[in-house]
Amino acid sequence: MNLMKPAGMSRRHFLSHVAMGGAITLGATEFLSHLQANAAEVKRHQKACILIWLGGGAPTIDMWDLKPTSRNGGEFKPISTKGDLQISEHLPEIAKEMDSLSVVRSMSTREADHGRGTYYMHTSFVPNPTVVHPSFGSVASYELGTKRSGLEIPAFVSVGGGGMSPGFLGMAHAPFVVDARGQIRNVDMDKQRLGSRLQMLGAIEDGFIRTDRGDVAQAHKDVYQKAVNLMTSPQMEAFKVNSESAETKQAYGGHAFGDSLLMARRLVETGVPFVEVRFPGGWDLHNDVFNTLKNQRLPMLDTGIAGLVRDLKSRSMLEDTTIICMAEFGRTPRINQNVGRDHWAASWSTLIGGGGLNGGLAIGETNEDGDRIVSESYQPGDLWATIAHALRIPLDTVHTSKRGRPMKLANGGQPIKGLIG
Repeated sequence: MNLMKPAGMSRRHFLSHVAMGGAITLGATEFLSHLQANAAEVKRHQKACILIWLGGGAPTIDMWDLKPTSRNGGEFKPISTKGDLQISEHLPEIAKEMDSLSVVRSMSTREADHGRGTYYMHTSFVPNPTVVHPSFGSVASYELGTKRSGLEIPAFVSVGGGGMSPGFLGMAHAPFVVDARGQIRNVDMDKQRLGSRLQMLGAIEDGFIRTDRGDVAQAHKDVYQKAVNLMTSPQMEAFKVNSESAETKQAYGGHAFGDSLLMARRLVETGVPFVEVRFPGGWDLHNDVFNTLKNQRLPMLDTGIAGLVRDLKSRSMLEDTTIICMAEFGRTPRINQNVGRDHWAASWSTLIGGGGLNGGLAIGETNEDGDRIVSESYQPGDLWATIAHALRIPLDTVHTSKRGRPMKLANGGQPIKGLIG
């Protein structure tokens, strides 16, 4: 019996099928499966962003904007890609997917300190002692996650690292941190142990509320209730990368970074609007930059990002999922005495694509030595405004700090025209 025609089926007609007894068990199951499949399809096509964070400051002159004729060029050669630009020879798999990705080669940020640069690139604001700004992951949680009623797990997940502060948007929008295997402390405890803990916690919370200490007590209990919902939600399956086939994991490179990106895809498919994946190992390459890149960092980055792009394409998710790969700054065009590169914020690159943005392009330009921008330059706010555009977050959105100060979305940055035009 076929109950896969609900769109043209009246309630009476459906109930008449239900009354038919034995055969209806299968029919109702098929109908529910149909509804669940539709719900999954809706989740797959919700807007989302995956941030790949190269903490320490990646040498983008050796990755996305090579200078082979300059004394600053280093050891690597550029190769052609499926897009209208060249990238490093040690990124051959990404090169095959560059029709879906673009490189912004004219980032110019003034913060060459790790902490300040990380803050600036995540929030669009330079650090200020009077206010803590939210990272854009927290903004996405606030603007998108709160509108996804079926989402039971956090709207901002950080894989492999601590993530950034939610600032004045509050702890409800802080990143939920897991390791590359999706391990979350105390979530997998047995049901009896979990039940006894929750019973004890409930008694403590109720007693605290009865002391009449205002809204803080109830807010505290609400946070714990969200934690309970999280621990018991079937959506927690999204964190279990090991349930994927060996073939799928190998398509991402078969390493911890690839597993982290695979988890990001699973989370986005479940409805999470923002996932940050932190590359393991770090990129603060003051020494032996070329050997470290070609033997360690770039092969993992190459297979991981290429695998993510291909997987999103195969699931018809790439048009709705924006990918951005960046660090807190670049590295000096000049090669130092230790065959490394030092901190450099004046002229560097980021990789961005998916989300309906234009692919295959080099946006902006540096000079022949890579030490100066010779086109329009871009700030972190321009990147996040571009992503806000892709996520359908209105660009005139204004948030209010705890002290009542209005804060423009992405610090008033504007979408990069070459990517959205």
